Amino acid sequence: MSEFSHLDAAGRLKMVDVSGKPATERYARASAEVRVGAAVLAKLSAGAVAKGDVLTTARLAGVQAAKRTSELIPLCHGLSPDWVDVDCTLVSPGTVRIEAAARIVARTGVEMEAMVAASVAALTVYDMCKALDKGIVIGAVRLEEKSGGKSGKWTAGGNPPDATASEG
Repeated sequence: MSEFSHLDAAGRLKMVDVSGKPATERYARASAEVRVGAAVLAKLSAGAVAKGDVLTTARLAGVQAAKRTSELIPLCHGLSPDWVDVDCTLVSPGTVRIEAAARIVARTGVEMEAMVAASVAALTVYDMCKALDKGIVIGAVRLEEKSGGKSGKWTAGGNPPDATASEG
């Protein structure tokens, strides 16, 4: 069980102690996809969704969520990212592509903040469009790249995640 940093020697959950690590610049970028039907895509393209500007609202929701990650994920450290950006792009056929990035100088990384930002932005798209189509699908939430800290730079490289890969 020692390969999991959130478990102690007895297998109990614990928060990782990062107090002895130096603060370094950390960066992470994550993505999510929201698959929508043609009717929803047309309304999004025209800015004609009754609840308002979906993509701007999703961007703001993602930024807000990144700043509150430790309130949602029990063992995450309480970080205050120095910068968060969320971009939502309409991609044919019928996909909203969300990219979220975060940067901080800290003792631990901002991967979770970027992934929470992308996830909440995707959920916001669903929430604002569900009256048009309840069959909207949120999928492919993943870390695209990270840098900083002991493990250095990591990039997904366009490959699907390997369930057997070790943590890096």
